Order: sequence, then structure tokens, then C-alpha cells
Amino acid sequence: MMDRDLYERDTALWAEHQADALRRRASNELDWENVAEEIEDVGKSERREIESRLAVICAHLLKWRFQSRRRSRSWAGSIAEARDQIARVTRDSPSLRTYPTKVLAEAYAAGRRIAELETGLKTLPAECPWAVDDVLRHDFWPAPSRR
Repeated sequence: MMDRDLYERDTALWAEHQADALRRRASNELDWENVAEEIEDVGKSERREIESRLAVICAHLLKWRFQSRRRSRSWAGSIAEARDQIARVTRDSPSLRTYPTKVLAEAYAAGRRIAELETGLKTLPAECPWAVDDVLRHDFWPAPSRR
């Protein structure tokens, strides 16, 4: 019989026990409610990662465009890493390939807030000026602003 409090005390150990019970097809040992919840959380986590990485990309692309004299390899590296991570998530979970399109506006708003805080600029575009395909493309780098 499974210790139902284990989930609250040690999630990692609980997960090992649940995986073992699943492999042995020992349904009477499964914590069905928490197993279902954890499985749902996997999908939520992947979606949160995409949205978070999009926000990072947008923040750095805004700085790239509107503070072109301060461009750094660090910004470029952060953009490349975030693009790679989104590509990995959507490769591993093809059902999420269209998710970046669905959340770009929200992610852009978050990225814009970050860019404003980091730069002090208050005139950044209210709406995302780029298509999602450009945001995710490794060879896309916005031209400097003429402001």
C-alpha cells in the first residue's frame, strides 16, 4: 500500500515510486489524482517555458533595435539560447508548434516591461513589431531604430 503523504513530503521519491508502480502495472499502488495532476503540469510547464523564452527574446530584440550602440554578444547569446530552447520544446512536443503564435502578444508585453526597466526607454512600441517567424528565426536581427 502506498504512503499517500509521500507526495507532500518528497515529490521526487514519490515520482520514483509512481513510475515503478506504473511499470509494474500495479494500479492499486498508484496515487491516481496526483499522477494526473503531475501529467497535466508537464504540458503547462512546456507552455510556460515557451512564453518565458519569447519574453526574453522580445526584451533583447527591443534593446538590440533601440539601443544599437550598446549591443553585446551577451544579448545575442541570450536570444540564440532562447530560440534554441523554444525549438527544442516544439520539436519534442509538436502539438506546441503553434503556441508561440498564440502567446506572442503576452510575451512581448512582458519583454517590453523588462526592456523598459533595463533601459529606461519609455517609447518602445506597444505592440510587437515583428512576426513570430522572425522572432524565432536565428538569422533575424532588427535594424537600429532611426529615433
